[in-house]
Amino acid sequence: MAPTTRATSSSTAPIEIPEITTDTVEVAIIGRTPLILNRISEKARHEFTLPSGRKTAAEKASTPKHDLLAEFRASPYMLIDPEAPTLLAIPAAAPKKAMMTAALEVPGARKAQIGRLVTVLGEYLPVYGVPKMIVSIVRDADMNRTPNVRARVIIPRWTVIVPIRFLVGALNPASIVRLLNAAGTVSGIGDWRAEKGAGDYGSFEIAMPGDPEVEAIIAEGGRAAQQAAMDEPQPYDPETSDILSWFTREIQRRGLSTS
Repeated sequence: MAPTTRATSSSTAPIEIPEITTDTVEVAIIGRTPLILNRISEKARHEFTLPSGRKTAAEKASTPKHDLLAEFRASPYMLIDPEAPTLLAIPAAAPKKAMMTAALEVPGARKAQIGRLVTVLGEYLPVYGVPKMIVSIVRDADMNRTPNVRARVIIPRWTVIVPIRFLVGALNPASIVRLLNAAGTVSGIGDWRAEKGAGDYGSFEIAMPGDPEVEAIIAEGGRAAQQAAMDEPQPYDPETSDILSWFTREIQRRGLSTS
């Protein structure tokens, strides 16, 4: 019996991959509540890499548990380029994460989908505004929720220009603006933001091009003003003022050394 052969079709259509097109929109956001900047400090990162071990009794007696000024100056991300328009910055991932969180609350959008379709350009975004110091009583993330003190940068009036690249067809500029505006309410950026549930800091809204408030913050809160405020910090509130004054007096009275 002669072997049979299976006919193959030579008319199979090639797979067509449509061209992917992206566009970019630049949006100004303006803070509606103060922005708290809080990155992992250099000291903490060194401890993760090479722990220094327990301090001796003599070391504990000669150094303060907290150096408030050093912690304050270590709390923000900074742009090292002297030509950058600001000294302070936020990670570009922050507004993107805020948009992804907002997608959970906005009909027609999904968090993972927004993560794939949207890119905030750059690594760090300049943040305009004059910083102050905030010292707060917080609780550590240990089993006992031990009370502790944190000194951080807070910017009462702030604005950021956010450049966003998106996939054309899946999204349009109007959708990007609406989603980012929603992100300013349901998520926010920075520490103690609404997304975490406990605070309302870092909330923002979209500003129209040429908004006079944005222009004023950019004019008064650029790199030079921020550097001066970091060198000679002003307390944000009465609690910070009281703690900072007491800390300064006690450092001098006890003859302790700070960094």
